[in-house]
Amino acid sequence: MDPFEVRMQFLTLLRRLNASQQSIQKVVGFAVKYFPPCGEDLWDCIVEECQKGSINARINILYFLDSLCEACLLVKSHSNSIGPDRDAKSSHTRLYVDYVARDIGKIVDSVVPVGRQGLPNLVSTKQILESWRSKRVIEPHKLDEVISALNDRTDTNNGSSTAQPLTSDALLLQQSTLSRTDVFKRIEEDRERHKRLRERRWVQPISSHHSSSAQLSAATLASFLPMVDAAEGEEELAIDIEFENEWEATSDWNEDDVEAVAEECDLCFPAEGEGPMDLS
Repeated sequence: MDPFEVRMQFLTLLRRLNASQQSIQKVVGFAVKYFPPCGEDLWDCIVEECQKGSINARINILYFLDSLCEACLLVKSHSNSIGPDRDAKSSHTRLYVDYVARDIGKIVDSVVPVGRQGLPNLVSTKQILESWRSKRVIEPHKLDEVISALNDRTDTNNGSSTAQPLTSDALLLQQSTLSRTDVFKRIEEDRERHKRLRERRWVQPISSHHSSSAQLSAATLASFLPMVDAAEGEEELAIDIEFENEWEATSDWNEDDVEAVAEECDLCFPAEGEGPMDLS
C-alpha cells in the first residue's frame, strides 16, 4: 500500500477501536508493521484522533498506546537479541515509545480535557501513567510532571465541591451528552480495561541478558525489560527498578513503625513468666 492508503486504513481502524484486546492488538499490529515507511504519519493520526474523538474514544486510544508501547519494546528487545549489526537502526530506537514520551503532555491533555468533561477519564489515565512510571516505559521525571498536573486538577475539583468524590462511573451517569446505552457500554469497557491492567501488574521482570530467543518469544512483558541509559551505557536491572519502586512507596519512620517493632519483640522475646511464642 502507498502511504495514503496506509493512513486511511489506519484511521478506519482507530475509529473502530474499542476496549477488547482483539481490537487493540489489530491496530497495534498494523501500526508496528507500517512503522518503517509511515511511522511519523501514523503517529500524527493518533494525536489527531485523540484530540477530536469522543471522550470514550480517547481513553480507548490511551489503552491502545499502552499495548503499543509494550509491543514496541518487545520488538526492540528481540532486535537486540538477534544482534546489533543485524539492524542497527531498529536496535537504537523504541519505535512509537519515543513519540509517546515526546508528546505525553499533549496526549494526556486530550484524553483528560480541563473541566467536568474530562473527569470520567481521570482515574484510568492516572492508572496508566503510574503503570508506565513503575515499569520505566517513559522517564519517570516526565511522568511525574504530568501526574502532578492531574493531581492538581483533582485537588481543585475536590476543593470546589464539598460533596463526596465521585467515581468515573458516577461521573459518566451525570454526563448529559451521553446516552444511557453509551454510559453502560463505557462501564463494561472500563471493567475489561481494569481487569487487563491488574493482570499485567503481576508479571515479573526478566533480564534481557539472561533471556534466550525462545524466552523472548514467550509471554514476556516487554515494558519490564531493563532499559539502557544512553549517558552511562549501562542497563538498569529489573531488581533495581523494583527496589526504587518499593523505596519510593515506603513512608518515613514514624510511631506506627515503633509500635510494630515493639509488638514483634514482645512476640519473639516474651516477658518473664509468660509462655514461649506459639510457632505452630
